[in-house]
Amino acid sequence: MEFTSGDGKTIFVHEWLGADDPKGVVQIVHGMAEHAKRYEPFARYLNEHGYLVIADDHRGHGQTDRDTLGYAAGDMFADTLKDEAAITDFYRRKYAGLSYFLFGFSYGSFLAQAYLSQYGEKTDGIVIGGSSYKKDFEVYLGSLVAGAGCLFGAKRKAKLIEKLSFGAYAKKFDDKQWLSNDVANNLTYEKDPLSGFTCSYRFYKDFFKGLRGLYTKKYAEGLPKELPVLLVSGEKDPVGNMGKGVKKLLSYYRKQGMKNVKLVLFENSRHEFLNERMERAEKWNTLLSFFDKIFEEKA
Repeated sequence: MEFTSGDGKTIFVHEWLGADDPKGVVQIVHGMAEHAKRYEPFARYLNEHGYLVIADDHRGHGQTDRDTLGYAAGDMFADTLKDEAAITDFYRRKYAGLSYFLFGFSYGSFLAQAYLSQYGEKTDGIVIGGSSYKKDFEVYLGSLVAGAGCLFGAKRKAKLIEKLSFGAYAKKFDDKQWLSNDVANNLTYEKDPLSGFTCSYRFYKDFFKGLRGLYTKKYAEGLPKELPVLLVSGEKDPVGNMGKGVKKLLSYYRKQGMKNVKLVLFENSRHEFLNERMERAEKWNTLLSFFDKIFEEKA
């Protein structure tokens, strides 16, 4: 489906609506350098258990901007965050009365962190997957590099930032595969023409700006203290600093008075825990159980 956002931008939204007598809606917010279609197997699993699923291709990604992958005009982080809120409003109206959840993964998890403070009240629960507490020197260094890169062309591929980040992640593993421990999944990702591209310096400039907006006084004041939140990551995910960063995120939210935040770390999993075949049933059921518990409490 093509969705027109607030600034007139056309956003492509995938829909998986094959749930009989649906209990709720799950809005998926995908990661960097990928697209929503990659979540189809998980979406169909949720359909089988009573949930409608929708997921947009973000600005600079997938069918939304397939000719300019990694770049879109405007503030790519802030505008995408507004897109997610507008999409929520649209589907909440369309499926009024159903429980509504948001699941953000990787880059989408940082969008979900921002969404939690600004728009969390629109949902009945949020899952933040493959994430971390990102208030460190890397964010400020990245901001400087991305800003300097934009001076020479905002659309240029940010290969230096990619090397500093993803390259460092790869060095943590003997097989250099930080994405997942599943060889088939890694090959599928690498061969996908809409995945694995290098994002622009503009993308990273906006991303780091968005990260700097997290964990501020204003951010903390907007957090919905009663909202159920599930933090879920692979134990060996370098994005979450091998569990340390996501544990720090859990601690931060609890210190801000959030009363219903839970963390699940999957043993031996890397970044894309959802796509690894190892213990897949356990991983998918963890998210499903989170949705079901909230649905049952509301019923």
